[in-house]
Amino acid sequence: MSVSGPGGYGGGLDTVAVTAARTGGRKAPRLGQRRLTFDYVSFLLVFLVLPVALFLVFVISPFIQAVYYSMTNWTGFSPNMSFVGVDNFVRLFGDPTFLQAMMNNALLAIVVPLVTIVIALVFASMVTVGGPSSGQVRGLRGSSFYRVVSFFPYVIPAIVIAILWNMIYSPNGLLNGLLSALGIDDGDFAWLGDQRTAMGATIFVIVWSMVGFYMVLFIAAIKGIPAETLEAARIDGAGRFRTVVSIMLPQMRDNVQTAYIYLGILALDAFVYMAGLNASGGPNNSTLVMSQYLFRTAFEKGQFGLASAMGVVLAVLTLVFAGLVIGVFRLIGGKDEGGRA
Repeated sequence: MSVSGPGGYGGGLDTVAVTAARTGGRKAPRLGQRRLTFDYVSFLLVFLVLPVALFLVFVISPFIQAVYYSMTNWTGFSPNMSFVGVDNFVRLFGDPTFLQAMMNNALLAIVVPLVTIVIALVFASMVTVGGPSSGQVRGLRGSSFYRVVSFFPYVIPAIVIAILWNMIYSPNGLLNGLLSALGIDDGDFAWLGDQRTAMGATIFVIVWSMVGFYMVLFIAAIKGIPAETLEAARIDGAGRFRTVVSIMLPQMRDNVQTAYIYLGILALDAFVYMAGLNASGGPNNSTLVMSQYLFRTAFEKGQFGLASAMGVVLAVLTLVFAGLVIGVFRLIGGKDEGGRA
């Protein structure tokens, strides 16, 4: 005889009995366990297993193959190859041309992100908070027009931009024509053919093509800052510069970090811009980059093993660059919100 009722023990025993009867004697799933239903399994297959498999096949596997080829003397057009170990890497770091290309990439990775982000931040600030100093916080008059026009260069393919500016920089191009009309230049200066100006002219083109996109990115980030915060800063007497530096930038740290990483990766590659502006690598290899030298080594010299070693070095430098940027931004801005006490 069992005691039942709301206050007795029989209710609990009856519940257990009913549960066992419904599950056919099987144990009920413990807290935290999930049944392998069709929906759950299909979700794992589509959103976890399939992306990981594609990533392994199309990203990790080619990289592993490149590491293997970098340790051979493969010519690229023959199935025969011999394992040479790290000889290709030793040869690379003893090659003055490759070292020059690496230094050019390092210069691009430092200058291009910094200049592009500063200009994009200035333009984004003018479009969003650069308006009148009284009334509602808003941008300059006609800011929507500036936003659309500044985005135009980004929608043009990079190779088209490079070829266009190659023609502008030519001795009889538009730039020299304008300078000649203003009486500044005699009209025959080779901007990409002079070692003093070749890299600077190239950096200008890359920055010009990227500023619009990152300006729009920063505008979106600024729009995400509560308007009350900006209004409070204005009431407290903060000027535009102080508002940007002390209010907006700390809340845009993740956006600036992402922009710096992407621009750095672009600068460490820069193949399209360099091939279109100065395919020969510039005077005394002043604009030669690693990807350009890699292409030349593989397809002109038929040394795919050595070119693969260049690709591995470039990939490692890119990962190191991204890690350094993340580390520096964490050092400057402190830990993420989730890591704060």
